[in-house]
Parts: sequence; structure tokens; C-alpha cells
Amino acid sequence: MAATTYAGGMSQTIDPAVVEHVTALARRARTASRHLALMSRAEKDAALLLLADAVDAAATAVVEANAEDLERGRAAGMSASLQDRLRLDETRVAAVAQALRDVAALPDPVGEVVRGSTLANGLQIRQVRVPMGVIGMIYEARPNVTVDAAGLALKSGNAVLLRGGSAAASSNHALVTALRESLAAQGLPADAITLLEEGGRDAARALMTARGHVDLVIPRGGADLIQTVVRESTVPVIETGVGVCHVYVDRAADLDKAQAITVNAKTQRPSVCNAAESLLVHRDVAADFLPKVLTDLAGAGVRLHVAPEVTEYAEAAGAAYELASEGDFGTEWHGLELSVAVVDGVDEAMERIRRYGTGHTEAIVTEDRGAARRFTAEVDAAVVMVNASTRFTDGGEFGFGAEIGISTQKLHARGPMALPELTTTKWVVEGDGHTR
Repeated sequence: MAATTYAGGMSQTIDPAVVEHVTALARRARTASRHLALMSRAEKDAALLLLADAVDAAATAVVEANAEDLERGRAAGMSASLQDRLRLDETRVAAVAQALRDVAALPDPVGEVVRGSTLANGLQIRQVRVPMGVIGMIYEARPNVTVDAAGLALKSGNAVLLRGGSAAASSNHALVTALRESLAAQGLPADAITLLEEGGRDAARALMTARGHVDLVIPRGGADLIQTVVRESTVPVIETGVGVCHVYVDRAADLDKAQAITVNAKTQRPSVCNAAESLLVHRDVAADFLPKVLTDLAGAGVRLHVAPEVTEYAEAAGAAYELASEGDFGTEWHGLELSVAVVDGVDEAMERIRRYGTGHTEAIVTEDRGAARRFTAEVDAAVVMVNASTRFTDGGEFGFGAEIGISTQKLHARGPMALPELTTTKWVVEGDGHTR
């Protein structure tokens, strides 16, 4: 009998053969996870270093496979920003391999005692970090995520089932082939890292509903993907978030700092989730700040979606612009586009963030510590920046090594997720013949 999921109240039947296939892979991953859970830190670190060497050795094959993906993407009309996310060259492959080495250098969370005590009756209790078990990753055209997820999963003692987007199919195949071959050569279970390559969308649905075989699903991609996984999954989900990130320039801002932060937050890598998508400027500094910053943004090729009071500044800057619609202020552009509005103060800025933000990263530029304290206390986001670019919301920048995603939910994990977020805990209780 076919398995069923639900989307928008309508049942969707999954091909039973695909369910059987994914279930079989999940069972093999479960067996592999038991082996990983027993590995010492030294053993896991040695394995990660060899995986990094395997990625380096496969660089030519990976770049060639990536060229196939890019050619298919261009033929299908893929946007330039998505092509940037998809692209792997020798330098990026080397960075992916280095991320595995960085993870190897990080502390192992498994076995960490979170808390513990000896009770009055002599029982010794302690809460200890342990692996989740089997993690499912569902993500779009980001082949670096394939390796990041595999490395973080292995270091935290978990097996991982990877369901990457079809746009990166060739790249992901080349990367996972190199990783699995390395695991096998090391005498480790290759099924610790599995790529779901068959079954299309039914494979993703089967992964989301493999409760009892998969312990956790993490979606990483656009809003449609994330909401589909949150809505349809019967496996617990950590929700990674769409990034409608704001930069608010306060009346007490150092405008040189604000200019540098705004341009960096928007243009340094505009396709990613921690890029700024909306600029809010205090009315008292708009006349001094907007001409300069909009000129810089226009020079970087940014198209502006502006509130009416910003049009004169956009015109003077020679920027490509249009009047913003209501929806524009809540849009994640994934490219060189930015919405811009003038506000009357921190209260209006925070109200706009509440209305249009996605709980990812919000930034204030100000020298007023009172305004900064209010912003950090009242803005409901995974990360709040003061006088810093939103682009710093990143596991690597936070010193976590690679990240598996940025969580915008409030349970268990929030913000950049690395090794501790891929563990759960168990209570270990030791007695000496105690009875109750």
C-alpha cells in the first residue's frame, strides 16, 4: 500500500517502490550510525581528514560534473544568483575540503556532560550529549552543503541521508562518490553518507515521512522548500529560514560605518540568506546618508525598490529603481536588489522588521547604546547585529567550522547550526542497588 503525505489538505500518494527504496537506505544508514556512535574523537577526526583529501583528489571530476549542472541550469534559464550558489571551481572545491579539516579541529560534542549531580540518596545523574542517529538533509542547488552536512554529521556521530536538488545532481554525485569511496577504503561504513538520487520528489516525501527510520530532517533552501518540509514531514524538523534581513541606520549612526556595512551586507555575496534585503534609514540622517550609499549601491549594480520619499535620492544617485510594492519589503531577492525606506525612529524600524522580517538576521547601526539595547532586546530574530554586517551570520564566521544551516525556529537550535545542534541528550543514572 502506498504511503501518504498531506499538503494543503490534499493527500498525495507516494510511489510504494520509492518508499521501499528510501526505507532500505535509511535502515542501512541506521546500521552505519551505530558504528559512528562508538567512534572516538581521534577516529572521527582521522576519518574527516581523509575525506578532505578525497575531495581534493576528486577536484577535477567534481568541477567537470559541476560544469554539466551549470550548463543544464543556463539552458533552463537559471538566474545568475542561483548559478553562483551552484558553481564550483578549483578554489571552491578546495574550500569545501578545508571545511572538513576545520570540522576535524573542532571539539567533539559527543559525550559532553551538560549537567549532573549526586542526589541526596546517593544516585549519580548526568545529562550527556549523544548523536541524533540518522539525519535527513533536503536542500537545493548548493553542492557545498553536501560535504558540509556529511562532515558535521560524521563528527557528531550521525549518519546522513542527502536529498539535493536536481540542479546539482552531477556535482552531488561526484562529491558523494568520493566521500563514500574514502569511507570504504578506511574500513568505515559507506552508508554513513547516502545520496538519494532516485525517485524524484517522491524520494523527498518518503524521507520526510520515514518516521522511525530517520530521526531528524533539516531543509535548506527557499521558502517553498522549507514550508513544504515543515508542512508535510512526520519526522521532526529543524526549520532553517528564509533571510529577509534588514539594516537599520539610526539617527545616531556613524554614517561612514553605516555606508560600509550596508554595501557589504548587500553586495558581498547577494545570493545567500544572510545578505541584506531591506535598508531602513532614520529620517534625520536620510538626506546625508542616502545620496552616498545609493550611489555606491548603484555602482555595484543594485536595483532599488524604494518608498516614495526615497525616489529623489535614487534619481540623484543614478540608480536603477522602481517604486516598491508592499510585497517588495518582504521579498528575499537572492540577488542585487534591495528595498529602501525612511523611518521615523527605532520603533518604526522594529515594527517594519516585525512585519516583513523572517527571524533570520537584523542589524542596527548606531552609536546610541540605549537604541542598541532596545533593538537587541526587542527584535525577535536568531541573530541581531550591532554595527556589523548581516553577512557575519555564518557558522564559519562564528568559529563553528562548517554549518549545516541557520535555524530560525526557537526550539533546540537557533541561528547557525554546527556540531552541538546535531546532538541530543540522554540521562545516565548510576546507583548502588538503589530501589524506590
